[in-house]
Amino acid sequence: MAKKTSSGYQETGKNDAAPFTLKIHRGDGMALLGMNWKKGKPPLDFAGFSIEYREPGGAKFFPLRNRINFPGASATDPNVRYTLHSPLQLFRWVHFPRNPDMKGLFTYRVKPVFMNKAGELSYGESQQCSIALARETYPNALNVTFTRGFVASQAFVDYYEKDGPINTILPGKSTEGLTFKPTHPHAEEALAWMGFEAYKSIIQLLDDAVKNKKAKVCMIAYDLNQPEVVNRLKKLKKRLRIIIDDSKEHGEKESAETEAAKELMKTAGKDNVIRQKMGSLQHNKTIVVDGPRLKKVVCGSTNISWRGLFVQNNNAIILTGANPVARFQEAFENFWTAGEGDDVKFFSGTKSPTWQSLGLKDIDAKVTFSPHNNSNTVLDSIGKDIDTVESSLLYSMAFLAQTGGPIRDALTRITKNKKIFVYGIADKPVGGISLKSSDSNPQPVSPQVIAKNIPQPFKKEPSGGGGIRMHHKFLVMDFNTDKARVYMGSYNFSGVADAKNGENLLVIRDRRVATAYMIEAVRIFDHYEFRLAQAKASTKKKKIELQLPPANKKQKPWWDRYYSDKRFIRDRELFS
Repeated sequence: MAKKTSSGYQETGKNDAAPFTLKIHRGDGMALLGMNWKKGKPPLDFAGFSIEYREPGGAKFFPLRNRINFPGASATDPNVRYTLHSPLQLFRWVHFPRNPDMKGLFTYRVKPVFMNKAGELSYGESQQCSIALARETYPNALNVTFTRGFVASQAFVDYYEKDGPINTILPGKSTEGLTFKPTHPHAEEALAWMGFEAYKSIIQLLDDAVKNKKAKVCMIAYDLNQPEVVNRLKKLKKRLRIIIDDSKEHGEKESAETEAAKELMKTAGKDNVIRQKMGSLQHNKTIVVDGPRLKKVVCGSTNISWRGLFVQNNNAIILTGANPVARFQEAFENFWTAGEGDDVKFFSGTKSPTWQSLGLKDIDAKVTFSPHNNSNTVLDSIGKDIDTVESSLLYSMAFLAQTGGPIRDALTRITKNKKIFVYGIADKPVGGISLKSSDSNPQPVSPQVIAKNIPQPFKKEPSGGGGIRMHHKFLVMDFNTDKARVYMGSYNFSGVADAKNGENLLVIRDRRVATAYMIEAVRIFDHYEFRLAQAKASTKKKKIELQLPPANKKQKPWWDRYYSDKRFIRDRELFS
């Protein structure tokens, strides 16, 4: 256990007198708390867990909120929303601190809450432990970043929609992106909140590149309609070279990508801007900054667009150092040479489509770029790796429903394997969501239907324009073992992504990185599963409330499924 607590990605409570255990997993600006009863099952009067946290250097604990209350709870009581009064009837919880950038230790205090027959609450012995949530995963080497994906938060609706509609924060159409100016009174704050660390990190890197006059930037963009980014690219002038996708709507005269290309040709020069689609799409979203004192790379699923940065669930990894810059720079030069003629044969015959080490100290990370040919394809090998999973598999994958082949076949097989814990979420063709887990059948759920059928106290989620919302492409394997690994990038795990598109794909064998992606996968899975429960409850005209302790032997306690259902038993045990 000492090895785990010293790693920085997990901490455990040490109070032997507490009737439960506590383990905290470190994520990107968030933490997952996992609890478990130490001996046997909890008592029947166990009503749930209360959670409080203290910021680094702070003197006060702040209780977390719960939107679900006990039947008959006073709607006017300001304290009813706190977990001290409305405990969490779950054995784990993902928490976003208000100020995750603070350096130092965040301290969490968790108490078991009990309720007697009179409805009075009491509290048992607590567990308390601290963890650093400093946002850089590995300082000066590798940083995992996420967008928040505002549709996954009721807090966004509560706070921002009261002062103006979403269309005053975000454009309704991508073609309006470069000229759109938010008019919402809290737009700047809202965009920072939605873009989370991914947006902040990308903007900061571009600002640093502009200031560092010797730094050169090579960028590949699929979507490109966010003016704050384009304006910074203009400031780079001839220090910028950029490849912009021109497939389908991107190649149309009125597209934001076409307009951005025209504007950048004026500042960077016509010879420094090319349009490309390779065999199907130039789907990369990469930025390479190379200067004497600034060497960084951005890669992942985050498109440089309003939706990519502020609406969708996306991830981006920021790599630091000469070695990752060299790998991505080499790939850029190979794409550049492939040119506007989209020479797939040339690119697939270079070194870039092979697995290459990123050369990061103490981090086993490799990268490959698409399109591949028959001699360097990676799709089958990833499918085979999925088949070797020993403990757990978590994934969040856009467009999986439209993709056949070895990855979907492997995911289908492993979901049926009752020995492996599986949580997965995949975007369906028209914006629907498919959830998959061990010991349960796939559950199709449409966010559009969910948004229209949310019982109180929940509110309709904003749409934020058309298109998909869940845009991640990552697999997390065996996060809780020394074989932990993550596949991530722009790569959609399809035959087209492997052999036709311009893509990047990383495999990182590291528990800290795997834990960060695990938490992201869990929070998204939980959100949509809860939304599904809400939709079902609304059709039956039921109100979602906390469960009271059993009044007789026929009634079961809220925690019963965590000790009788195989899926929930494993969930309780795995994260605690």
